[in-house]
Amino acid sequence: MTPIADRSAARLAWARHATGAPALVLEPASADASFRSYWRGYVDGQPVIVMDSPPDREDPAPWVEIGQRLAAAGLHVPTVMVADLTQGFLLIEDLGTRTYLPELSDTTVDALYGDALDALLRMQRQVDTAGLPAFDHAWQTMELELMPTWLIERHLGMSLACEEWDVVESAFTAIMHAIAEQPRAFMHRDYHSRNLLVTAERSPGIIDFQGAMSGPITYDLASLLRDAYVVWDNERVEGWVEAYRLRLLDARLLDETVDTDRFRRWFDLTGLQRHIKILGLFCRLCYRDGKPGYLDDLPRVLRYVLDTARRHADIAPLADLIEAKIGDRDIRQATHA
Repeated sequence: MTPIADRSAARLAWARHATGAPALVLEPASADASFRSYWRGYVDGQPVIVMDSPPDREDPAPWVEIGQRLAAAGLHVPTVMVADLTQGFLLIEDLGTRTYLPELSDTTVDALYGDALDALLRMQRQVDTAGLPAFDHAWQTMELELMPTWLIERHLGMSLACEEWDVVESAFTAIMHAIAEQPRAFMHRDYHSRNLLVTAERSPGIIDFQGAMSGPITYDLASLLRDAYVVWDNERVEGWVEAYRLRLLDARLLDETVDTDRFRRWFDLTGLQRHIKILGLFCRLCYRDGKPGYLDDLPRVLRYVLDTARRHADIAPLADLIEAKIGDRDIRQATHA
């Protein structure tokens, strides 16, 4: 058998043993941008999920450990019923299929985001960050550099001249300065509409948290409100941001000297760091990992980058540079080397 077939057979055999259901059948439940995959089966009519996280590609231990921190803080994450970290198989609770993304509309968003922001505040107030990796200058730089490497050089097939690199580095420095000013808290890192589920109790269910770090207090807020998969009117977003700033002040997670304008700049530039990374990441997923579907989401992310950069004079030249490099081409189309 091929390695993929070997893995599939091992997964099914493990799941049948773990559930005590020798006739169990597994079907794909979802896959994420990593090497991890999820499979759904039914035991006595009740759904369960098997997580397949090959240890040599995606160590499942952080998922288990961070999930325990979130659960201890009262957040709704999948309960682990059986875990084999050596093989990378876990039998976990099925939180259902109702991700936020298809549920969001003008009429539902305030209630859904209200739940998500309640959960975020609880996360930032109560989840222990001891021992988590720090979202530090080196990590931020590594992520930001995905954009010139994978979007400009690989996807667009272009290079940057020395003076163009000066523009890029000046913008990156301003972004990282804004991040460095912020208080630190637990940071999910992918807190958005594909990783939040509408659940009957304690909604939302929270998944895909294994990459959590200790990081700036606006990062997850920007992930949620400036989601790479759904866009809201900027005035509405700014209302949510200001309301959350007031909640952070009340929770004493934010100093009283942080006014609306300063907090919004933090929010904008932290979100910009994330979206610049995503421009490169979606291209890398296409070319390195064989997942071209992510290119379809590039125009939305690009619009965030251009609009946000142009609201800040020290970042605006980066928007002009990126737009000039793209020109009139359709960035959803892959380039074949």
